[in-house]
Amino acid sequence: MELSNIEPQIIWKNFSKLNAVPRPSKKEEKVIAFIKGFGENLGLETTVDEVGNVIIKKPATAGMENRKSIVLQSHLDMVCQKNNDVNFDFETEGIKMEIDGDWVKAKGTTLGADNGLGVATIMSILESSDIPHPALEALFTIDEETGMTGALGLKPGQLTGQILLNLDTEEDDEIDIGCAGGVDVTITQTYTTEASKGQVVRIEVKGLQGGHSGMDIHKGFGNSNVILGRLLYSGLENQNIELISIDSGGLRNAIPREGAALISVRNAQEFIENATALKKDILEEFATVEPGLQINIENSTSSDKAISEGDSKKVILTLKALHNGVYRMSPDVADLVEASNNVARVELKGGELKILNLTRSSVDSSKYSVAEQLKSVAELAGMNVEFSGSYPGWKPKPGSEIVQLMEKLYTEKFSEKPHVVACHAGLECGIIGANYPEMEMVSFGPTIRGAHSPDERANIPSAQKFWSFLKDILANIPQK
Repeated sequence: MELSNIEPQIIWKNFSKLNAVPRPSKKEEKVIAFIKGFGENLGLETTVDEVGNVIIKKPATAGMENRKSIVLQSHLDMVCQKNNDVNFDFETEGIKMEIDGDWVKAKGTTLGADNGLGVATIMSILESSDIPHPALEALFTIDEETGMTGALGLKPGQLTGQILLNLDTEEDDEIDIGCAGGVDVTITQTYTTEASKGQVVRIEVKGLQGGHSGMDIHKGFGNSNVILGRLLYSGLENQNIELISIDSGGLRNAIPREGAALISVRNAQEFIENATALKKDILEEFATVEPGLQINIENSTSSDKAISEGDSKKVILTLKALHNGVYRMSPDVADLVEASNNVARVELKGGELKILNLTRSSVDSSKYSVAEQLKSVAELAGMNVEFSGSYPGWKPKPGSEIVQLMEKLYTEKFSEKPHVVACHAGLECGIIGANYPEMEMVSFGPTIRGAHSPDERANIPSAQKFWSFLKDILANIPQK
């Protein structure tokens, strides 16, 4: 079945058009031009600000002129992840989609439903002629996934809306009123390399689920960097390990699914036997949550140089010591992760080491407590640490008028109460709210599973529910 034939047809039509346009984070030139052209072709006031955010304004429909004005907001970029056996170029190709029962998914890559379904929904409102709504400002931000630079670059005075509806959450029964902030922690060091003295072994970890490093961090999924660190650490007592290379993980906001390391050891057979025993334990630990996990440990060859035994030990100890996963649960909001860290990427090549982390927390002091712990571990090993890309969390305001309205409408429409929550993801509301403190904000969206991984999929009935709910919200926005 073609996507354009499923309901709501207008959303899936626009989602298909959007997904034909490459839109990796930090490389959004094509999608910016696409959205700009979309607004201009509708005859609507369309502007692109100095960082690349697109703002499209649409007047209120007849009889809605005295209602509070609305900002509809989603981000244009998408997380670009693919399976290793898939040949795909995110910078030049459109996403290849298919329908699987009640789900839309991509063929071996991320789908881009995060946040493409939000973008497509806003496009659908903008081009509609029969949906009542107040005055609208559609805000399409850039680079949400790798730096929040669109939201950070949005200046005061660019928007006049009184209520912001962010369409970027992943459970259709939730109304989100708060989120975590984050900071990038980057660890680097340069080591001298020399010809390795021992036998070469290759360790490979693959088949993990991956997922969103905020929304999925509490689920106990495997992390390829952590598993590699455990396997390397297991050989330190009896082996003289020299690290040749490590290539594991990817984007900061994705739980790493696969990785590999090349090492030199004095006795390859002994190392492989000991590591294989640990492999058995790890596979048993993750049997329930990671049934696809594969660990391969085998003899190999490499002519590349290695870093010294002493430097290798420092790197391995650091990988073993870096905190990964939940750091603290919120004492104030039930079942909410307050602070966490994702050890997202480990790369060692030609003596150049880089370890990328994303630390999140809904409490700023807690965020830096985690980051400083990572810094302390790395500096003890003589490594360099840089903090960058810090952005604030979004403090919940459960009593706001828009939240109360949405709770009431949801309950009446679906005969059950929604879950009013805060999330551990990084939404742009906190950043935008810093420049627009009087603007009421709420986030909601259709059900999406596996975001930030090639298993990403969007639920078709949920998109129908979300679309109907949004239209009711717009029709019932209170007066100014």
